[in-house]
Amino acid sequence: MSEVLDHLRYSEEHEWAQQGEGRTVRVGITDHAQHLLGDIVFVEFPEVGAAVTAGDSIGSIESVKTVSELYTPVSGTVTRINEELENRPELLNEQPYGEGWIYELELDGEFEAAVASLLEAAAYKELIGE
Repeated sequence: MSEVLDHLRYSEEHEWAQQGEGRTVRVGITDHAQHLLGDIVFVEFPEVGAAVTAGDSIGSIESVKTVSELYTPVSGTVTRINEELENRPELLNEQPYGEGWIYELELDGEFEAAVASLLEAAAYKELIGE
């Protein structure tokens, strides 16, 4: 059974978005996604300063099983990547909602408008069959 946190918003591609201060959003992959991928060995990050649009492929995640596209659930400008994942990509498996976050961005608009199309926890649980 996958962990789904109530305070996050989720995409159908299994990314999560968490509101930070101001218009900052932290993004990562869900517990369900990391289970599907298996042991993660590499993360291709978006570039800091890149303008991204919700739904765009902005990188990839490589596991021992496969390579999976990384999509952005919201639009904005990438302001920070989790450099710790360069040396410890397994953090995505160990702590997908904690130290395993992937990047942060500054939203183009307000948080509630940006995440309006994303799933709340109950809807995400339904999507993954839990």
